Amino acid sequence: MTFPNGFIWGAASAAYQIEGGWDADGKGPNIWDDFSHISGNIRNDENGDIAADSYHRFAEDVQILKSLGLQAYRFSVNWARVLPEGSGKVNPAGLAYYDRLVDLLLENGIMPSMTIFHWDLPSALNHKGGWLSRSTAEAFQQYAALLSEHFNGRIRHYVTLNEPQCVLKLGHGSGVHAPGYRLTYAEQCIVMHHLLLAHGLAVSAIRQNSTEPVQIGIASTGELCYPSEDTPENRAAACRRSFELTGDNWSFTHNLFMDAACLGHYPESAPAWVTEFAKTIPESDWEIITQKQDFLGLNVYNGHEVNAEGQYVLRYTGYPRTALKWPVTPEVMHYGPLWLYQRYGLPILVTENGQSCNDRIFLDGAVHD
Repeated sequence: MTFPNGFIWGAASAAYQIEGGWDADGKGPNIWDDFSHISGNIRNDENGDIAADSYHRFAEDVQILKSLGLQAYRFSVNWARVLPEGSGKVNPAGLAYYDRLVDLLLENGIMPSMTIFHWDLPSALNHKGGWLSRSTAEAFQQYAALLSEHFNGRIRHYVTLNEPQCVLKLGHGSGVHAPGYRLTYAEQCIVMHHLLLAHGLAVSAIRQNSTEPVQIGIASTGELCYPSEDTPENRAAACRRSFELTGDNWSFTHNLFMDAACLGHYPESAPAWVTEFAKTIPESDWEIITQKQDFLGLNVYNGHEVNAEGQYVLRYTGYPRTALKWPVTPEVMHYGPLWLYQRYGLPILVTENGQSCNDRIFLDGAVHD
């Protein structure tokens, strides 16, 4: 397989998953610090206190990126490292850490792509209502303004929110992610609305504070299907099934958030509690939510095969799986971006993809990927 000239290969990370330094140099606590420190919430009571220690070893990370020949690095900013209370007083040491990281990436010819929010809401904001409160979206606007003003000219590629579907479904629906809430459907609609407002407010703030051209988008995830046979009927069924909001899967769909952000309304197939909530949204909020994006970030790891009737095709015994037991379905990498481009007409950037493997150190001392 060949790739066109100008194709950019990169890597992505999340602050809580790699940085460590959870209470270093004036950083405030966030909901993942709180959640992982409660026994029983995480398998083996593990946490991100140290993680990959990128807070102290980021220079090594950048050299590894360079040695791999990667041209871009998407990282997220730990909101509470920069603003310990979520708003108000800035932590200079936290901002200085991202200064060093960004400058080192640029020195090594690697494009920094900044994700402003990857799930780690500051605890102080969560105590004031978190994503159930509109004030959190307003604080996010101030946070985005701070970052875009500070990194003006150095960061030209922004992701506002990473996987708001996971924040909603796993953090506020099932409660298996931080902050561990199990809200009613009506309350989840409020969370969803404030996440969308935060996105729109951030887009506006970044544009206002950038004197150089910038690219801004959101990183979306959710159900994606591919056809069992490449026929017009089967393709149509796979596309249709990708955007169905049914049962417990209603919140883990690309179109729940992206129809709102790109088209200015929730999907027609949305469940009753969403359509009823939508009637309460003022037009001024829709104007905020639908701020123009430059791209749609796609986080995709696997998909479902469907037949011409739109039914899932049963996976055969022994089908390939990753170390995380996720299915290996390369077909979705063709059809998933296609369905999303056809629906929204935005350039598609694959912001996350890959598979987890049980790596081993071989006799030559290397891990052969």
